[in-house]
Amino acid sequence: MLEKALRGSPRYFVLVGVLCTLIAAGLIAYLGQLATGLGVTGLGRDIPWGFYIAQFTFMVGVAASAVMLVLPYYLHDFKAFGKVVILGEMLAIAAVTVCMLFVLVDMGQPVRVLNMVLYPTPTSPMFWDFLSLAGYLCLNAVIAYVTFGAEKKGLPPPKWIKPVIYVSIPWAASIHTVTAFLYSGLEARAFWMTAILAPRFLASAFASGPSLLILLALLLRKYTKFDPGEKAIQKLGQIVTYALAVSIFFFLVELFTVLYSDIPSHVEHFEYLFFGLHGKGALTLWMWASQLLGAGALCCLLFPSFRRCPRRLGFAAGAVVLAIWIEKGLGMIIGGFVPNTFERVVEYAPTARELMIGLGVYAVGALILTVLYKIAAEVRAELEA
Repeated sequence: MLEKALRGSPRYFVLVGVLCTLIAAGLIAYLGQLATGLGVTGLGRDIPWGFYIAQFTFMVGVAASAVMLVLPYYLHDFKAFGKVVILGEMLAIAAVTVCMLFVLVDMGQPVRVLNMVLYPTPTSPMFWDFLSLAGYLCLNAVIAYVTFGAEKKGLPPPKWIKPVIYVSIPWAASIHTVTAFLYSGLEARAFWMTAILAPRFLASAFASGPSLLILLALLLRKYTKFDPGEKAIQKLGQIVTYALAVSIFFFLVELFTVLYSDIPSHVEHFEYLFFGLHGKGALTLWMWASQLLGAGALCCLLFPSFRRCPRRLGFAAGAVVLAIWIEKGLGMIIGGFVPNTFERVVEYAPTARELMIGLGVYAVGALILTVLYKIAAEVRAELEA
């Protein structure tokens, strides 16, 4: 099936060329970081985790969201997801790859990743996060290859793949749960030390991932002959609506607990994010934009008539992705370090090199996804013909 990715329209090859250029630029920037050290980034003693880890956190949620397709299709026999479930599994493969690359570039010396394999520490959440991500990548790769290969041949998937699919369902929830534990287990960071962090992560993941999949499905339907089906897209819109409502509710629950208890070490993180602290508030506009985008998208998505229009659904899905990216990709990580343990406000901004490396990593994921979706679209076109 790989040969299908080697032919296509000029538009397809232009996209591949652009992505390869971004990957090359990101690689050059990373080699400079590797030679010089993390001093070329905006990270420091007060904020050791920044743009890279924030993107890792967001993309883990995108990867975990594949379960919102796998579970209805394989456990509840929801036939409408028959065409779109493979898109979710392929998105999970690309997303997990991006997650691992962001962790890799965040390490000053990438060979340190081997320490988790050569010297495993079962008491460390990082060890379990590594296992969960690597296992989830393997599961989705095997499931996608076997099920889609059987479909291409016009045969039912082999029986042994069903248990693998069932294992992948709780595994999907585990990858984002363990990621949340990486933060909530740090007792010195009051902003993260909350039992509701893992549910918040999962709820936001189940809103952002299907939203991204809606956008990808609409693009595929517009630029290829592959049609995921209107019923599947509408059902994804319903999933996004419910998940976004739960995500916003969890945030309000957390906000009530923090404000009503009025513990300064808890309140100051929210104060910095939404109003600024000690005259500094680099993230204030970003966080308000996130809340307005999320609330506005939910108000629109609650109306079925709004969701039935593909263009309006696409705009709402884009707003959800952007809102959750800001919350997780900026506020959640940086907000946990500001103010620091000495109640001083030290702000962080990614450098141009960080952004270039991050763009290169995203380009790797986009290239993987483009190739996989190209194969899926070609095979489906042949089957329907």
